[in-house]
Amino acid sequence: MAEVARTMEAEQAAVPDGLDEKAAARARFRAVGTGYLRFAQEEPGLFRIAFHVPGDMTHASDSDASGAGGKSPFELLGGALDGLVESGQLPADRRPGAEFLAWSAVHGLAVLVIDGPLRGLHPTQTHDAGQHLIDMIERGV
Repeated sequence: MAEVARTMEAEQAAVPDGLDEKAAARARFRAVGTGYLRFAQEEPGLFRIAFHVPGDMTHASDSDASGAGGKSPFELLGGALDGLVESGQLPADRRPGAEFLAWSAVHGLAVLVIDGPLRGLHPTQTHDAGQHLIDMIERGV
């Protein structure tokens, strides 16, 4: 899980400086999903192991699951969603539980790409599908 978090952090670190608050919040949110999908594709074995976990969320904030910034993948997603609220792009009343919906959608695509019927897609198609999915999540939350 820590490797997943580090990949997500790397995507967030690549967000350019100088963006306005709204654009920066959107870019950090998108980076979380993009990093998650990138990790699944680059490290499918580790991805499978990372999500073969106990049946509850007790591990979601374990320090063992944290990247260099001290946050787990789930916490990075939550922080990115909080940033959308703080920048006025996600109404506060729609924030509770949004991480479960975003995570479910991105995780579903990741599994379809590495183990399911989408595993034969060209890498460009896979990247585009991921970006379109993140677009859909952004519009939906």
